[in-house]
Amino acid sequence: MKDIEGYFEGFVEFEKNAPGNDITWLKELRQEAITRFAELGFPTTGDEDWRFTNTAPIARTSFQLSDNGHVRISQNELKSLTFLGLEYTRLVFVNGRYSEENSNLIHLPDNVKILSLTRAIEYENGLLEEHLSRYADYKKDAFLALNTAFLEDGALVYIPSGTVLKEPIQILYISTEVDAPTLYHPRNLIVMGDNCEAVIVEHYAALSDSLYFSNAATEAVVGRNSVLRHYLIECESKRAFNISTLRIQQGRSSSVTSNSILLGGALVRNNVHPVLAGEGSECFINGLFMSTGRQHMDNYMRVEHASPHCDSRQLYKGILDGRSRGVFHGRIIVHKDAQKTDAKQTNRNLLLSDQAQIDTKPQLEIYADDVKCTHGATIGQLDENAIFYLRSRGISLESARALLLFAFTSEILERVKVEPIRNYLEGLVKNWFIQGKVIEKTEIEIE
Repeated sequence: MKDIEGYFEGFVEFEKNAPGNDITWLKELRQEAITRFAELGFPTTGDEDWRFTNTAPIARTSFQLSDNGHVRISQNELKSLTFLGLEYTRLVFVNGRYSEENSNLIHLPDNVKILSLTRAIEYENGLLEEHLSRYADYKKDAFLALNTAFLEDGALVYIPSGTVLKEPIQILYISTEVDAPTLYHPRNLIVMGDNCEAVIVEHYAALSDSLYFSNAATEAVVGRNSVLRHYLIECESKRAFNISTLRIQQGRSSSVTSNSILLGGALVRNNVHPVLAGEGSECFINGLFMSTGRQHMDNYMRVEHASPHCDSRQLYKGILDGRSRGVFHGRIIVHKDAQKTDAKQTNRNLLLSDQAQIDTKPQLEIYADDVKCTHGATIGQLDENAIFYLRSRGISLESARALLLFAFTSEILERVKVEPIRNYLEGLVKNWFIQGKVIEKTEIEIE
């Protein structure tokens, strides 16, 4: 599938054997979505929300849908993608397909439902019809439209009211070596009732340098007084495209924390869109992106305050090396009924080379009159005075640089409250320093 017509033809073939093709509401949803995608087409830099990101490399690549073949993952390969010292529930998808043999559903209280979307289409039709695609707006977003048209597999997490999950849930998408450019459409639905608490990790990882396109979408519905901590770990292949959208619908007095760590991929776009729909709710949106070579990483934040007395905080940091390019586009929308809103947005970036580039665009749209909203962005290089100070204490230049960079990232990593997950992320960041040749492996001094 290369052009719009190719996607439409691919949809006709997909629809014949798609799970739930005999369910009327799902069939209509898919058909409406592919029609909308055909109308929208791929976004261009002429679209304000895509001003700094050219999707032409995705549009001109001829992808094929992932087949339904079974790919075995060794325990060693899986171990490298796990959080050591932590027991948790894990759903594994290999090349977009649920892998039961690699998944581990443990410690689940009664009435909690965690299953693949394909199985949910068969057994949880009512729950899906009530929530699926009710929040992520495929009518305005071409990639959401494409995901919705081809939705087939992913994760359903249903947590009934009054449930506190002690162990995290990892939704792990693994990409293996493929012979031809391949297309995946992971689709996740998280539904939390009132007075719940959960930690959910979306993890995208590659076991090869294959060319593929992961077009992922997650909808999270968070009930009253519930707490959701969501982590996104993106470590795709250096040739891969990754477009991901997290759409969160928050109830009264709910609290959501979103932490995104972006390290892999050739072209990455991370959309985070919470809607504070219930009075007294709060959200904390944090992110760290680190790019090198010719990587392109685009972070699009859209925080909507739709009810009064809600708070939001955003902190995004970027480190860019080589000829990479980063984008931060943060938008806070305060609707007219959202009085007493308190919103703050911060974006800080470090450029490690003369060729690296960052575009940052904070935006406020305020339709209420009794609010407190601020935003700020900084772009700079490593502090030469700090490097001089460390070198005067006998620390090598490269280690001094690494220490300062790790200190820069720690403000984000420290916000990950589950220690084994934080340790895993710190390992990824240290490895990036080594891979990026910021320091030599033998000189690493950031334990």
